[in-house]
Amino acid sequence: MAGVSEQVDPSASSPSSPGAARARPARLSVLDRVRLSLLAAGLLCVLTGLLPRADAVDNMRRIGPLLLFLGSVVVLAELTRRARVFEVIAHRVVIAARGNYPALFVLCVLFASATTVLLNLDTTAVLLTPVMLAVAAPARIAPLPLAMTTLWLANTASLLLPVSNLTNLLASDRVGMDATAFAAAMWAPQLASMLVTSVCLWVFFWRRRQRDSDRYVVPEPVRLDGADERRLFRITAGACVLFIVAVPILGERVEFAAAAAALIALAAFAVLDRSALTFSLIPWRLLVFVVGLFLVVPTLSRHGLDDVMRGLIGADPGAAGAYRAAGAGAALSNIANNLPAYTAGEAVVPEQNRNQLLALLIGTNVGPVITPWASLATLLCLEFCRSHGVRIPLSRFVRTGIVLAVLATSAAVGALLVFG
Repeated sequence: MAGVSEQVDPSASSPSSPGAARARPARLSVLDRVRLSLLAAGLLCVLTGLLPRADAVDNMRRIGPLLLFLGSVVVLAELTRRARVFEVIAHRVVIAARGNYPALFVLCVLFASATTVLLNLDTTAVLLTPVMLAVAAPARIAPLPLAMTTLWLANTASLLLPVSNLTNLLASDRVGMDATAFAAAMWAPQLASMLVTSVCLWVFFWRRRQRDSDRYVVPEPVRLDGADERRLFRITAGACVLFIVAVPILGERVEFAAAAAALIALAAFAVLDRSALTFSLIPWRLLVFVVGLFLVVPTLSRHGLDDVMRGLIGADPGAAGAYRAAGAGAALSNIANNLPAYTAGEAVVPEQNRNQLLALLIGTNVGPVITPWASLATLLCLEFCRSHGVRIPLSRFVRTGIVLAVLATSAAVGALLVFG
């Protein structure tokens, strides 16, 4: 294959990509058809009795808050992008490094990590990736290092808070941990994962042998035109800050923080730029995928999948069981996708084996960096690479991804066992 980006469906836009939706309103991408087919299959499972209706209702009640959170945070992220918040920050990051590549590397790692941890990995994929790639041209920076930084850290920096990843919300609900308790258990695995990712990024993509020059051109800062644009910038940036601050206060009810922040941003655009409020803001693709998944996976679990997962993961509460769960989660994520891999694995991990469940979570969060379809964030990042003409050879993507997945997952599980 010439490049990974060629493997991603060109019309598979992000859940909040309004431009693509307006350009081809009547056309569904391959991924859209897969999502709708998954939902149809899930509904068929309920109608035929393969999944008892009571179980289906229980699953929908469980993911109701997750759907509110996902819908709200995607709307908030898209309106923040329209208000140019990420564009301004990205240019400031590049300017702050003053043409120095090592300084730029550190700032990019911190920026991508903070976006993933505090907002969500899909925010990094959907918003930060295209912004960083757009900054590359005026600064004359090779786009590949920037692309791989956002792609890898969208996955490997998503361990610290329940809001960082949908799988985290599921895991924190399963073990009964609020945001503070979850962060207390996962700070060491997150730090280990980020350190390993940083080393791999520098060795494989950022060091002098991997780029054309010693310095880059410092771009001009972004100028906001007009009073309304400046007001939108301040209000949406404030809404993001409000969401971040409210997460530890609200604990398990993070969906209310996301909904409140999204409503603030929506109100601002309703007054200052109503043209941005279109149907395409609603992330129906993501919501359809999650609902279908939570109908199909429980059905498969009732009809044999549980036995397969139990054989792969086992029930050992110690270190061996933790590494086994993490390895199974990472492997299944790269074969299928990390969300079904986690939900299938969660169903067979004994409730008292907290470390084993968190190790499974590490495997499904940190491990999906080997294949293009391993996580939604990876798919989205690669689609933006394709649209910006950034080619990543498949062999290089897989080779470097294997190294990162093995080292970062092992280090994170080790940190969990020692400090968690």
